[in-house]
Amino acid sequence: MKILRSTQSLIAALALLTATSALAEREFGGYEPKVGDVVFQSLGGGPLIEMIEGCTKSDYSHCGLVAQKDGKWVVVEAIGPVREIPLTEWIHNGRKDGFAAYRLKGPYAAKADAFVKAAYKFMGKPYDIRYRLDDEKIYCSELVWKSFRKATGEELGKLMKLKELDWKPHEALIRQLENGDIPLEREIITPVAVARAKQLERVYTRDIAEATGNN
Repeated sequence: MKILRSTQSLIAALALLTATSALAEREFGGYEPKVGDVVFQSLGGGPLIEMIEGCTKSDYSHCGLVAQKDGKWVVVEAIGPVREIPLTEWIHNGRKDGFAAYRLKGPYAAKADAFVKAAYKFMGKPYDIRYRLDDEKIYCSELVWKSFRKATGEELGKLMKLKELDWKPHEALIRQLENGDIPLEREIITPVAVARAKQLERVYTRDIAEATGNN
């Protein structure tokens, strides 16, 4: 009898795993999300996106944090006011539906819930098109970086000064955004810098270049 119950439990577990994998394949292209994953994508074209990708030499122009709300997968992101958006919709916002997912390593996995909870505290904050690190407005990788710092006390990725990025081809747009001056000493946390953080490992990628940039 015990063997029968164990066999039934194993069959049920395998059926659930199969159903979960099938759902992930159908909705997310094979990606099986987990709370606290950081996802990256290339957004559609335009001068601002070209500036982000050009300055960082990376296709990662946007990122967000995976959460679960009422049993459904969502992404918390700063793209306008900080908001949550269904993961399927978030994926479709990227070029060719391409994206990459990175997961917290080892002991950091236990901080996933706190990571997400910290991100929700920024809900509704307006987007910072000037990419500053104050809390008045916030941009995508800043949201992830600050949420992780609040949850762990550690930084997720390396801050870079604007002068360390490839900003010169985009000087005209930067001057327009800054009303004339180039803030070369401004510290910025870029999406690709978050992706290269030691606390994360890539678990999925589809139709997007890997984070091989130096920034």
